[in-house]
This record gives sequence, structure tokens and C-alpha cells, in this order.
Amino acid sequence: MTLVQLEYLVAVDTYRHFATAAENCFVTQPTLSMQLQKLEEELGVQLFDRSRVPVRPTELGKEIIAQARVVLAESKKIQELVQNQKLELSGELRIGVIPTLAPYLIPLFITSFLEKHPQVRVVVQELLTDEIVEKLNHELLDVGLLVTPLATKSIKELPLFYEAFVAYINPKHPLAQQSRIAADELDLSSLWVLNEGHCFRSQVLNICNRGGSADPGSHLDYKSGSLETLRRIVETQHGLTLLPELSVLEMPEEKRKLVRTFEEPQPLREVSLVVHRSFLKKKLIEALRQEILNCIPASIKNREKAKVVAIK
Repeated sequence: MTLVQLEYLVAVDTYRHFATAAENCFVTQPTLSMQLQKLEEELGVQLFDRSRVPVRPTELGKEIIAQARVVLAESKKIQELVQNQKLELSGELRIGVIPTLAPYLIPLFITSFLEKHPQVRVVVQELLTDEIVEKLNHELLDVGLLVTPLATKSIKELPLFYEAFVAYINPKHPLAQQSRIAADELDLSSLWVLNEGHCFRSQVLNICNRGGSADPGSHLDYKSGSLETLRRIVETQHGLTLLPELSVLEMPEEKRKLVRTFEEPQPLREVSLVVHRSFLKKKLIEALRQEILNCIPASIKNREKAKVVAIK
């Protein structure tokens, strides 16, 4: 049994396809298949059910793969020990970030982070929360930037800041006449929300104290995955939407006239840096955390967690 064989084993479990696994391991499919067959012969067990599409691990295979992930993670710690002795950080850092956070947070820190650590290659993917967690569990990402708490046992959460929700209201809407609004004044019939699957949508509905679906109540049924699209609809059509605080900080004064804050206690979302429980690249991730904290507004760093809106 070799570490290479274990890497191939984990790759097939991750991608559930021998050709894709081989491509990501930079070997030919016959080479990967031969090594896995040797591993199965050595262990005397079948690790994958090859009759199914996509390929699936057997019940015993699942347990062996879980242990293989532990072994590979521990072996990588040896390389990390050496890397930690170097004065300059280097390597690749794979970041997953949710779409309602990426356009507002990433520009705040990415340039300064890369300038301070020129030997680091940063790969950023915009993904939904469930996708980020899955990729962290399969070691396809090193770190995630998303909204917490998740209550996921395999994930470690490192809170960064607490961001307020604000309302963005068409000038003709009745609430536009108020300087501040209360959550119980929100009417789902005029509220534009994101598609199912976005944690931001769930939080918006929770602010309204309604866990069900949101119906815009007009002839237009627009399903969007973009807050910027919803913002433009409010400006040009009718109704209102909720936005995260960071999204309005650099907004032109003309647009800021459409922003209304909530009465106290303001609804907040907790934004965290998340990693797998057995995460590697600790120095890189700590450098990322410090850079984010250095670049975000001081006003959002220290707020009461008790006001955080639930994700589900």
C-alpha cells in the first residue's frame, strides 16, 4: 500500500469517475485503474462498485476511504512543517466564497494580500454554501468565506465580522418615506428575494418571520441568483429588497438615498472563515484571516452575536 494508491483511491471517491480522477491526478486512466486494482488485491476487498454510474464505493470501501483521507492529511503535515520554517509564504490557496459576499468582500483584501505574499497563487470560486462545505470535505478547497453558524461537525468556523442587513426601496414604495424601518413592516408581496439555495434568501425570510416561499405578487416572476440584479429591479420597477451592509458602502450618493436601515436591534449576518477540522496550510490561512480583518471597516468587527439571523 502506497500514498500514491491512497491518493488515487480518494480521487475516484471525490470525482466518482475514473477518467476524471486520473485527469486530476495527472496520470492516465489505465495507470490509475491498475494501481487501484493492486490495492484491492493487496487488501483482498472490493473498494468500488464499478457496475454503477457514477461509480460508488462499497460499504467497506467508504470506511477505508475515510481512513485514507486521514492518512493523506497526516502525510501532508510533514510538508507543512517544512513550509512553516520558510520566512516567505508560498503555494496555492483555494478559496470558496458565496455569491452574496464575493463582490463586496474580495475586492477589499485581495490586492493587498497578493502584494504581501507574491509567492502565493490564489484561486477563488464563487459557490453556494453547501458546495463550499462539500468541497472542503473532499479537499477541493482550502478555505471558505461564508455565513455561519453552520452546525456542521466536519467544519471549523472562525468568525470575522457581523454585517447588518439594509433595505433597498423603490422611491414610490410607502416605506421609502421612513428613515428607519421595522422587520414586521416588510411585506412579501413587494419583496424581491434570491433563488432557493442561497443562505441570504433564508435569512431574509427569517427577518420577515416567514419561512415559506416569497411571491413578488406581480406579473413578473423573476428568479435571480444576483443581488445586483434585484437592486436594479427595485430601481427601475417597484418594491424593495434586502442587501448586505458591505454592498452599500461604496454606493453613489444618489443610490444611497434608497437605502434604509432597520430599527434596533438590527438584523445581522455572521461572516466567517471556515475550514475542515483537519485543515492544512495553517500559516497561509491565518495570513488570509489577518488581511481580511485589516481591510474591513472597523464598525462591523465588534457587534453582538445575539442579533445574528439564522440561516435555516
